[in-house]
Amino acid sequence: MDKEILDQVRFDEISETRPISLKPVKDQVIVITGASSGIGLATARIAAKKGAKVVLAARNEDALKDLVNELERKGHSAVYVKADVGREEDVKKIAETAIKQFGRFDTWVNNTGVTIFGYAMEVSIDDMKRLFDTNYWGVVYGSRVAVNHFQERGVPGALINVGSLFGDRGTLIQSTYAPSKFAVHGWTESLRMELEKEKVPVSVTLIHPGRIDTPYNEHARSYFDKQPVHKGMVYPPEAVAEAILFAAEHPKRNIYIGSQARALKLIGTNLPRLTDKLMERYFPQTQYANRPSNRPEESNLFKAGYGMHERGTNIGWKRNSSFYVKATKYPVITGFLVVGLSALARVAAKRKK
Repeated sequence: MDKEILDQVRFDEISETRPISLKPVKDQVIVITGASSGIGLATARIAAKKGAKVVLAARNEDALKDLVNELERKGHSAVYVKADVGREEDVKKIAETAIKQFGRFDTWVNNTGVTIFGYAMEVSIDDMKRLFDTNYWGVVYGSRVAVNHFQERGVPGALINVGSLFGDRGTLIQSTYAPSKFAVHGWTESLRMELEKEKVPVSVTLIHPGRIDTPYNEHARSYFDKQPVHKGMVYPPEAVAEAILFAAEHPKRNIYIGSQARALKLIGTNLPRLTDKLMERYFPQTQYANRPSNRPEESNLFKAGYGMHERGTNIGWKRNSSFYVKATKYPVITGFLVVGLSALARVAAKRKK
């Protein structure tokens, strides 16, 4: 399996790059949705630290004010827009603010996301529709605004859509969230092909996070008595931010955060029935903790959740970074290292014989 994964990584790295030149992050204006917490908050802080001017959007205006004040105290350029990405007029307002404040934007990051923990036959249709407004339509609105801006300027830009490992493979319990991310993945791939066919100079990247340690679980709408949570190996939001900001400078087709995200896609594609059985048996208990669930009205499905927290209350092995992201950034070096280690392993095995 290791060799298969390595071969696939090398093939992807060769085949995914478009000849588009993007600015260094320090020279960019970057729009980030969902910037008040989690991945968006981490990305905003790191982008600003690298010198980018940032345009921050979310529903939680108090958190956005605090974040802009924090960044400005450190000498960074930032502006915020209170916006619900499920409303097209709000998304247009984000772009208008960026252009009014900075004259342009160079990268647009569709990061906003909400989730529901509940079985498919139990979640209400109203809740499902609201989730799709945010997770899918928010990405569509943002993508269209960004592409139109890049076309009007005639200057290459980057569109970065944050998907999920559950956009590559369905799951139990988050059976409303997963199809919304499948839709994001399909939209991103279709849009990328159309732009490439028409030779529109936009780099379109799909980010595939694994389980990330953000307040995602605390913000979730729960249909369970027990609190939603990630259990097991979880990655820091900074790893996703690292991938996003790398894609802002380097045209990339896909970036996976964590080997779990890549492995689930490969195993799910090649061994679907086995994957079904394994997920049915082991996944449910990894998605809730042994404590009472938050009340439905505390979720961020229909209103803003609390802000200014990058991390959540997840349980398990909390990684400091993602080796897979770093491997994506340095594919040639990583390839040589893996080949070298494989050769050493073969030599060692022969000696034992």
